[in-house]
Amino acid sequence: MANAKMTVAELEAFLHKEFPQAFGSGEVQIESADGAMCLLRQPYSERMLRPGGTVSGPTLMALADLAMYVVLLSAIGPVGLAVTTNLNINFLRKGQPGQDVVAAAKLMKLGKRLAVGEVILLSGTSPDPIAHVTATYSIPDAQ
Repeated sequence: MANAKMTVAELEAFLHKEFPQAFGSGEVQIESADGAMCLLRQPYSERMLRPGGTVSGPTLMALADLAMYVVLLSAIGPVGLAVTTNLNINFLRKGQPGQDVVAAAKLMKLGKRLAVGEVILLSGTSPDPIAHVTATYSIPDAQ
């Protein structure tokens, strides 16, 4: 955890204050964040499902984007205006109803202006990913 600029508690407090529309409801839990990787969990809710009983794409994309934001903030500190510039997602298999969705994010490259990361999304305790995401974030100039 030597690389971390923010602890899980600090990340949660920052997100509750600065980004309540995505984090204020308590639907997503930060299980760990160390400046290089993070683990988020979204407990199962029927609101996650699309017709056909699978976890919806928008649910998975939102969780992946939030996971990337969390791992980035854990590495650079409370920079609220870091924003997504690109997000690619590959849906690999059906997310099972009744199962939490877990997002494991890691930074692949952290530069002064851009960060590139990868997120693996899992359904419940299955080791088989339901989606694979790559994302790029723009980091604003230091004020």
